[in-house]
Amino acid sequence: MFDKWRNRSAKKAADRVKLLVGLGNPGGEYAGTRHNVGFMVISRLAAEFGVRANKSAHGALIGEGRFGGERIVLAQPQTYMNRSGTAVAALLRAYRLDLADVLVICDDLDLPLGRLRLRSQGGDGGHRGLRSIIYSLGTNEFPRLRLGVGRPLTKEETVEYVLTKFTPKEQSLLDEEIEAAVAGIRRWLFDGIDKAMNQVNAWKPAPR
Repeated sequence: MFDKWRNRSAKKAADRVKLLVGLGNPGGEYAGTRHNVGFMVISRLAAEFGVRANKSAHGALIGEGRFGGERIVLAQPQTYMNRSGTAVAALLRAYRLDLADVLVICDDLDLPLGRLRLRSQGGDGGHRGLRSIIYSLGTNEFPRLRLGVGRPLTKEETVEYVLTKFTPKEQSLLDEEIEAAVAGIRRWLFDGIDKAMNQVNAWKPAPR
């Protein structure tokens, strides 16, 4: 099934699009919560790239622009986390993208706040947004950047925990983590997944 996402077009390099998808839940009540760090990264990228990601299309809020010669699309799915795959599949079809041209950005409970992981493929790791995307695309072979948000003390607290906001003490570390994520995304855009992984996966926050 996943072969339909490979080599979907023979576009020239100048016409190729890179799709950056940050996962989260729409609505003011979810703004600033741990589950919405993907949205936060997209907002930070929009500011850096001078893109207004406010157009409603393909089940997402999107914005288009160029950065360093690269044509980019920023997207925040509005389908809620558990149905993220609906929007991602629609975006891939609309822009006729290969899997290698999309980067999914999301939170990760298994990484402590202040750590990042970039992979070219992999399982869902219990993340329902990634699970939805894997189901909708029929493959797990797409790049994903995970930002650590930490894990609660007990498994029973997980659902509530991802919908909590960061404490003032955590906020400065989160800001540093997001800046490192943006730097890694720039590297991915210009130099590809391997060099970006070397940079992102080795990053550590400043000592505190």
